[in-house]
Amino acid sequence: MRVTANQGDTVDQICQRHYGRTAGITEQVYAANPGLADLGPILPLGTAVTLPPLPTQPAGSDRQLVNLWD
Repeated sequence: MRVTANQGDTVDQICQRHYGRTAGITEQVYAANPGLADLGPILPLGTAVTLPPLPTQPAGSDRQLVNLWD
């Protein structure tokens, strides 16, 4: 999917808006868009950004949460 950056958009904002999160996705977006990081933290208005599909986790591969404090 391709989206166009709005005024003042960052890659994190685009990921949050389209995926609902940024963790582990921002890096994938940069990998799918060579040279995007060279544009700086705030993307120029109208910059085309390719959004890769989210990887799907196989059934039963849920991550176990670790609680550091009781």
